[in-house]
Amino acid sequence: MTSPFLLLAIGLVIVIGGIVWLRVHAFLALALAAFVVGALTPKDNRLKNAFETAGFHAQTNASELGAVVELPVPKKKKGQFRVGLHMVAKRLNADFQTVGQLRIISIGEEQRPGREGKRLVAKAEIVALEKGMELRKSDVILSEASELEVASSSGKNVGSLVAEGFGRTCAKVGIIIAMAAIIGTCMMESGAAMRIVRSALSVFGEKRAPEAMAGSSFLLGIPVFFDTLFYLMVPLAKALALQTKKNYLLYVLAIVAGGAMTHSLVPPTPGPLLVAGELGVDLGRMIVGGLLVGSFGMCGAFLYARWYNKKSPIEVRSSGDVEKSDFMKFSEMKNEQLPGLLFSLSPILLPVLLIAGNSLLQQIDLPSGNPLFETLRQVAGVLGDKNLALTIGAALALLLLVRSPVPRTNKVGDSVRNSLKSAGTIILITGMGGAFGGILQQTSLGLEVRALASNNELGSLSLLILAFFATSAIRIAQGSATVAMITSVGIVGGLVSQGFGIHPVYLALAIGCGAKPIPWMNDSGFWIVGKLAGLTERETLKTFSVVIALQGIVGMLAVLAFAYFFPNFLF
Repeated sequence: MTSPFLLLAIGLVIVIGGIVWLRVHAFLALALAAFVVGALTPKDNRLKNAFETAGFHAQTNASELGAVVELPVPKKKKGQFRVGLHMVAKRLNADFQTVGQLRIISIGEEQRPGREGKRLVAKAEIVALEKGMELRKSDVILSEASELEVASSSGKNVGSLVAEGFGRTCAKVGIIIAMAAIIGTCMMESGAAMRIVRSALSVFGEKRAPEAMAGSSFLLGIPVFFDTLFYLMVPLAKALALQTKKNYLLYVLAIVAGGAMTHSLVPPTPGPLLVAGELGVDLGRMIVGGLLVGSFGMCGAFLYARWYNKKSPIEVRSSGDVEKSDFMKFSEMKNEQLPGLLFSLSPILLPVLLIAGNSLLQQIDLPSGNPLFETLRQVAGVLGDKNLALTIGAALALLLLVRSPVPRTNKVGDSVRNSLKSAGTIILITGMGGAFGGILQQTSLGLEVRALASNNELGSLSLLILAFFATSAIRIAQGSATVAMITSVGIVGGLVSQGFGIHPVYLALAIGCGAKPIPWMNDSGFWIVGKLAGLTERETLKTFSVVIALQGIVGMLAVLAFAYFFPNFLF
């Protein structure tokens, strides 16, 4: 049988070699890797993965008829169970032997052993065992309908599997990426982003301008892609440095420390959005967790930026990307020329509040039978849907652009068209990356990685560390944080419900933190920051690369701490 690790190596060589060495477009490299790995994956590997994905594992071994075993059930699979349902136990050997049959006798929540919080557990009675067989913890238990579905899906050809993976990924993130691109463009061209920055500066004052810069960038980095954000903020950094005659490098690195962290941790940016979807993480939890962990990473990176600025200060330098007149114009703008603060914040805050509010309401046990509460939950479920929430945010951003007093050089239609052009490329790459990750899962790589992780003395935290280093290795090799996250979730995503005792949001955050170290010349952000800020390659490596790496390392330490003290997350 072809080793899953060999198939992984082949896929990574194609992706990394195609993008880095042959300069092939990321979409084509990912597509080629998906088709090649899919063609080389034996059918038995696909069957193993399909059984693992569809089934569950008992908590104990059992060898007698009438014995009752417990099956931990992820909440997203709760609908697959009902009392009286007959289940089939399968052994994942060469013949995929049937071990026996079970019947669900109860479904309910119980306290997690040795941990806070409750878990959903189905209890099943063994009603039949094949001759000479006994139920093992490694056996897979699934419904008869799921068994038929597994048999059907395992016969699909490679083209169908890649296309289905591409379609599933685009369905998860396509609308959101497009709407986020519109929000970012409209906020930039309407002056709303500048209004947010100005307001933050008025609160913090000139002495705390670097902190205000980092905080504003952290907030703006939620809907605005980092390269766009840096294009927006670097003129202000230059204007502030010219006015104060100091701290230019600190202003630049404050933008990086704030704006880059949310790119890998907080939806609706493509990476964390896709990872949350693949791991079944509630979007509200992903946003809250990303903001918490991101704030730690931002602070750690900012402390280094302040230290390095004192050690090796750099004056404002001219660059061909931004003319002096441009950033002087930004510094001379009056608040009266910009939209109001609340209106400027609305495209960011309203979608976040809708999504987080829906997530919170779904977790709260509201009194049943009350029409008001039921209506509230239903309305929140509709408006808090990530696609609709971002669409509302995009509509507000368009209204903001139309009503903005800032003179526009482009028509509204042209602005939307330009934003969707960039979003289309991102959607294609993200979709094919998801397809490649799905093909990697078909290799049954998750079973092999799970075996390695289960032998690690760190227990449940070993999976987080594994996810961090796997993502970092891919990021260093090919440069793209998003591609690294997409690939990594395909490797470790199948382990979420396999009894490691961690909330999947921590795995998503570990992958996000792993996507930070270490950016260098194969990363587009490296060149954007270096060229716009007027830094040499050596200076960019000592500043930008180190700041981004520290974000990931400090953020990962925060993830491990939260996972240790709050294994079931905060809510």
